[in-house]
Amino acid sequence: MTVMETTSTGTDACASGPAAHPRPEGQDQYTISEVAAFTGLTAHTLRWYERIGLMPHVDRSHTGQRRFTNRDLDWLAFVTKLRLTGMPVAHMVRYAELIREGDHTFEERQELLEATRRDVRARIAELQDTLAVLDYKIDFYAGARTAPEGPSAA
Repeated sequence: MTVMETTSTGTDACASGPAAHPRPEGQDQYTISEVAAFTGLTAHTLRWYERIGLMPHVDRSHTGQRRFTNRDLDWLAFVTKLRLTGMPVAHMVRYAELIREGDHTFEERQELLEATRRDVRARIAELQDTLAVLDYKIDFYAGARTAPEGPSAA
């Protein structure tokens, strides 16, 4: 079993929409290489996530091979989204720890996510300003190519 949030209705609170890659129908056990193919993460990264506590308690087969479940894939999809936000790995590990501690940590989890959202919104605003500068320069160069040359070209 891995870190996973559930609501009181039993639905996954960190499900992030449709899977990026189709999963085999009726299958709920995957090898590390299958998970790497589904998620785009390397086997090294998956092992590291497990080692640092971001993916604790990955089930093992009788031979010791890691066996991931659909819930693990959902969690990894959420973690991947958190990585895209720029959330530090230490904060993701803290979030995972809070989940394991139980429902009494909802407020702290929410605060972590809200801080990340503020950071993302600030980065989006910065990127929008940067995009406006790029658009201005592109328009300038496009206009410079079509402008008549010299006084005789009027």
